[in-house]
Formats: sequence, structure tokens, C-alpha cells
Amino acid sequence: MEKTAIDDVEIETNPMDVHSVRRPVSQALGFTDFAMNYFELEPGESFSGGLHTHHDQEEVFYVQEGTATFETSESPSSDVEEVTVEAGEVIRFPPGEFQHGYNDSDERVVGFAFGAPGSRHEWDQIESVVYCRTCEAERGHDTELTDEGGFRMTCTECGTAFTTG
Repeated sequence: MEKTAIDDVEIETNPMDVHSVRRPVSQALGFTDFAMNYFELEPGESFSGGLHTHHDQEEVFYVQEGTATFETSESPSSDVEEVTVEAGEVIRFPPGEFQHGYNDSDERVVGFAFGAPGSRHEWDQIESVVYCRTCEAERGHDTELTDEGGFRMTCTECGTAFTTG
């Protein structure tokens, strides 16, 4: 049995500085079969760095306080739908569905992100939608975490790669 208080879990933010409070609960308690992260999002902050999918993991978000907005899309090139998630509501994204959650309000958002199976992302199974300078369009990019803590993004259409952070 393991137990902790959310406030006792150290803050670990995204390398892209898209949020100020992320507490990796699954890491603190040694989860092996699913991921659990606690977030506090100030206005303009997001759960992740942008529209992306996990090909190997479903994600569920529970909004405890405030209102979060999620963009969702079936593929990198399909239309994006906006969905509002209020306090007390839950939203689920199956593997392969693109999503991006953020705080588009003037109030703080408090929420949790859950992922399964596995307690950590498999970086080679994440596809992010970003602008490709070669294709000159928003395209799916394979995502790889670098040793420096940034990301190496490789366009799935043309193979052009760049590094962030």
C-alpha cells in the first residue's frame, strides 16, 4: 500500500512550459499499469504542448474545478471540434484520437489526467500536430524526448525533423 497527499508530490512541468503545476502522482507512488497526473492550469495554460495522440494509450481527464476546453480530431488533417468540460465532468480519448486540453477561461482549472495501459508515455507512440516548414502545413509529427529535455519532432509526411527546448 502506498499513500500520499497531492500537495506532497513534487511539481514537474512539461519541457515546453505550457503549465505551471503538474504533479505526477503515478511516478510518486510507483504505478505500473496506469498514469495519473494532477494539474492546476492558470488562464492560457494547457495540459500538454498541443494537439496530439497516444497510439498506445487511452486518456481520461477529470475536471475538478473550473472549465477546460478540449480540441479533438480524428486525424492530423481533419477538422477540429471544441468540447467544453465543466467541473465534475470527465472526457475520454481512445488511442489514436487527437486531443489538446487547455484553460480558455479567466478562472483556474484543477484537474486530473489518467492514462492506461502503462504509467509512462511511450514517446515513440505519441504523434503531435505541428507546422512543418517543408510541407508548409500542419502535419502529424513523431515525437521523441531528447537527452536535453526537449523534443525532436519528425514530420510523418516528408521526414523533416527539428528540435524544441
